[in-house]
Parts: sequence; C-alpha cells; structure tokens
Amino acid sequence: MDVREQEVEERAVIAGRLLALRARIDAAARRAGRDPAAVHLLGASKRQSPARIAAAARSGLCDFGENYVQEAAAKIPLVREILGSEEADLLRWHAIGHMQRNKARQAVGCFDRIHGVDSARLAIELAHAAEAAGRVVPVLLQVNLSGEPQKAGVAPDAVPELLAAVSAHASLRATGLMTLPAPTADPEAARPVFARLRALRDELRTEPGGANLTELSMGMSQDFEVAVEEGATWVRIGTELFGPRPGGREDA
Repeated sequence: MDVREQEVEERAVIAGRLLALRARIDAAARRAGRDPAAVHLLGASKRQSPARIAAAARSGLCDFGENYVQEAAAKIPLVREILGSEEADLLRWHAIGHMQRNKARQAVGCFDRIHGVDSARLAIELAHAAEAAGRVVPVLLQVNLSGEPQKAGVAPDAVPELLAAVSAHASLRATGLMTLPAPTADPEAARPVFARLRALRDELRTEPGGANLTELSMGMSQDFEVAVEEGATWVRIGTELFGPRPGGREDA
C-alpha cells in the first residue's frame, strides 16, 4: 500500500469513528432530554500528527484540543499547509491542558478558547496577552472536584474568587467550567463529579460575572456518554477518534 492509499484508508477510518461518536453523543443527549446540537465534540489531538488532524478535519470535525502550547504552535501551521487556508480557517483550536503562565502570550496567539484557567495569576497573564492582541478570549475555569493534589484546578469553594478575578479583565470572558475526574475503569464512577460540576456552574450563574457560564467541558473517551447525560457541552475525545495515541497512555 502506497502513501496515498494509506492516507485514504486512515481518513476513512477516522470518518467512520467520527460518525459513530456523534451517534453515541446524540443518543446520550436524547436519553437526558437534551438537544444533541448543544454538545460539541472536541478532538483531543495531543501527539497526533498534522496529517491525522487534517483527516479528521476533512471528515467534518472543526474543533481540536491541544495540551501543550509549544506542540500546538508547531502543528497548527502544518495542518494549515495540508488543508489550505480556506479549510483551515474553519478550524477552532482549544487549549485543554495545564498552562504555565509564561506560555500565555503564545497561547493567545494559538487558541480560540482556553479550557483550563486555574489561577488568578494565569488569568492576569492571559488578559494582558489578549489585550495586546486586541482579542477577547473565551475561557473556562478548571475545577478540581476529585481533590487529587497532583491535578490542576481550584477547589470548588475557590471558584467564585477565580470567577471574579477573570471577570475583572475585559479581554477575558468566562464561559463555563472544566474538570477532569479521577481515573476509573467504570464510567458511572465519574457521574457524581459531572453532576457536581453542572450544579456548581448553575450556582455561579448568579455570581458577579457568572451570567455567561453556559459551558461544561467534561468527559473523555471512556466516560463521555455519562458526561453528556449530566450536561456536558464539550467532550474531549482522543483515543476513540484517533485510535491509540503515539508514545503515551490513553487518557483522553
């Protein structure tokens, strides 16, 4: 099989997976009495090649999430080169990993939305970078609901303070919350975490700056259907879309 045939076959595989994932998302939304159109599939493309991302884009996926700013900065132009500017302009790039403050300026140049704001100091750096770029950047506040000390995110009782810190900057717009539950083989074990994030989002809607909190970024390959049933608006899917991730454990 030559390179062209491999590309065609890979695109067909990804297109089939994407179709199946959307069917599962739609079914989960309908089980919960939700409009499936309110749920967006975000391709978690960490360590995936530009060619595979382009294959997913040509199969109809518009949203891609990267964990590392430097990796995204290197890959985004390569994806554009493969697709051409007209197709590439349709894509939206999301930061979905923990972000260091010194990467804020580069992140604002790469990403359309940032899912993991977890400190007031990061918010300040992002706000300054966004203001310099003449942008208003949508951000989600990352909440650590599992209590794992190694995991990014603020404790639930600290979210109002973080929301106030983000809302103090005109160049940032808080649009929702994001969380990562503790790893588990049982998707149902994540349900209480997802339900708590939804309840916390709803509670914050009455706080200053909380009126725009409509989004919930939660759910990955192993538990996205439960997340959709509990109100997810963004599900971050890597393995179920792209297959095994090169060189790393399957955690998205």
